[in-house]
Amino acid sequence: MPYLLRKFGVLLFTLWVAVTLNFILPRLVPGDPIGAMIAKYQGRLDPQAVTALTKAYGLDNQGTLIEQYFQYLGRLLRGDFGRSIGQFPTPVSDIIAQAAPWTIGLIGVTTILSFLLGSAFGLYSAWRRGGRVADALPPLALFLNSMPYFWFALLLLYFLAYRQSVFPLSGNLDPFLTTFSPQWWSSMLHHAVLPALTIIVTSAGGWLITMRNNVMNVMGEDYLAFARAKGLSDGRILNRYILRNALLPSFTAFGIALGFVVGGSILTETVFSYPGLGLYLYQAVVGLDYPLMQAIFLFIALAVLIANFIVDALYAVLDPRVRDGRVT
Repeated sequence: MPYLLRKFGVLLFTLWVAVTLNFILPRLVPGDPIGAMIAKYQGRLDPQAVTALTKAYGLDNQGTLIEQYFQYLGRLLRGDFGRSIGQFPTPVSDIIAQAAPWTIGLIGVTTILSFLLGSAFGLYSAWRRGGRVADALPPLALFLNSMPYFWFALLLLYFLAYRQSVFPLSGNLDPFLTTFSPQWWSSMLHHAVLPALTIIVTSAGGWLITMRNNVMNVMGEDYLAFARAKGLSDGRILNRYILRNALLPSFTAFGIALGFVVGGSILTETVFSYPGLGLYLYQAVVGLDYPLMQAIFLFIALAVLIANFIVDALYAVLDPRVRDGRVT
């Protein structure tokens, strides 16, 4: 419990730092939404229209930077992220509530699947090294892991969507479907195949290499030779000694990857025009939509912190040294 309490205190402090940076960084971006709109319309907006837009977007009479900061903290505590500038007057919370399930459902599930598949193949590659299939897996994994996933996504779109029309080119659903009907689920899965395949194929290789290296390091430990000398079966050695110890280093990287589910979806969702948080974040940055940017950045930071806290809790379960207080 003291270990988890320390980690929770670090989480709260880091969250406060993230909130503060989240307030400051968007204001360091050059330009403002009204200036971008004036440039877009090439001076066709008269001064009265500019004044009305500034007032409508809430960019007038904001007070000093310190006053804005405390107003921002107060709104966060009330769950008020403001209204989107790019999609005015839609509340930012409504946009996030609409987009987050698509990002978590696609990127979150594929991240977990790629970790499980890559770790399983990495364990097989190390345990059965010397075999034809086991030795062929690492070079294949290195090739897939070094391949830019947006380039692979474009290849899938060209051959399977544009040329063959097996899958749709963009979007997440066909129009005019009843929510959660069998046709809705079928359309959702049909649209998710290509982005999911892109993420799994290009990221599983990294987990394979990581797991294989971990297993190889564990197999060289003295306690493993002692376990074999005691006559323990290969299955018991693999499950109780190798797998458990080889997974520990991977959990840290997996926690970070799981936390970056939102931020890592930007290119994937942009290429496939998938309406998740990554696509909305890209649109917010381009349109200088400060409220939406701040809310999504905060969502990313919170996801990373929660994922790391969960990993720390799992460490206490998997590693006896943490429970005994020998590792902090």
